[in-house]
Amino acid sequence: MSQRLLITGGTGFIGSALVKERLAAGDQITLYSRHPQAAIAQFQGQVSAFSDWQTLSPSCVFDAVINLAGSPVVGPRWSTARKQLLLDSRVGTTEHLITWLAQAQTRPAVLINGSAIGYYGCRGDEALDESAPPQAEFMSELCQQWEASANKAQALGLRVVCLRLGLVFCSQQDSGGALPKLVLPYYWGLGGKIGNGEQVMSWVHRDDVLAVISRAISDLSFSGAYNLTAPQAPTQAQFATAVGQALHRPTWLFTPAWLINTLAGEMGALFTRGQRVVPQRLIAAGYSFKYPDLKSALDAYLGKK
Repeated sequence: MSQRLLITGGTGFIGSALVKERLAAGDQITLYSRHPQAAIAQFQGQVSAFSDWQTLSPSCVFDAVINLAGSPVVGPRWSTARKQLLLDSRVGTTEHLITWLAQAQTRPAVLINGSAIGYYGCRGDEALDESAPPQAEFMSELCQQWEASANKAQALGLRVVCLRLGLVFCSQQDSGGALPKLVLPYYWGLGGKIGNGEQVMSWVHRDDVLAVISRAISDLSFSGAYNLTAPQAPTQAQFATAVGQALHRPTWLFTPAWLINTLAGEMGALFTRGQRVVPQRLIAAGYSFKYPDLKSALDAYLGKK
């Protein structure tokens, strides 16, 4: 049946693919966007959009809300101002959403909220399922606050699902996501090991993200936090070897961890320390990943599948 969806972050890498998929399924889409006219134009007038929560009438009815808004984490160094921007774009937007939900005459059944594996902090090769505690690191604190804001919707009667995403990969015909940036140096023979190469890269394909969001909308058993990462996560050295072999390029270049940390500051830990995050709850729920391992994702990206 056609769904009425309210989506934040609907023009981003994940959100735009989600909107296109749901429009094709016949859903009615309303987007929260800082640039509503551009958002409407991006989807050829098939969506409605707004930029001010006070203009969204309490009489509007939605079956589900998907909250994906957030400025990119990887970018300029994490200065105090940059950290506040990252918090405001996620927590601030979610708080506005919760305020509207509290006033809504008819509330949605479910809120599906973005999050990230940064919730657990950078912890090397330790296997982290959903029961692992957070850490006293900025990324962890960012995700904790984002999820805490979203979980306020439970008191309003909504089922809340928080998806802790790893690096999001895409297929060849797509643009955006982590994979094009990670693979590009290898085309020029500049790929190789970062630090000791043992840091684990927990990732997920965007197709699996979309499938899990659809499942979370319809499956009433989905509730709480889920790790949205592929079952098999390579180390950075294994990733370098796989990409080099797939492209027939050398992987001789070595980038010391200290250089990354010096240039990127606190953000450098995302590249030099790694996380092995296990999608325990999705596996227990019987979800079958379309891209369970790195080879399947690389084959899709490079047009070999």
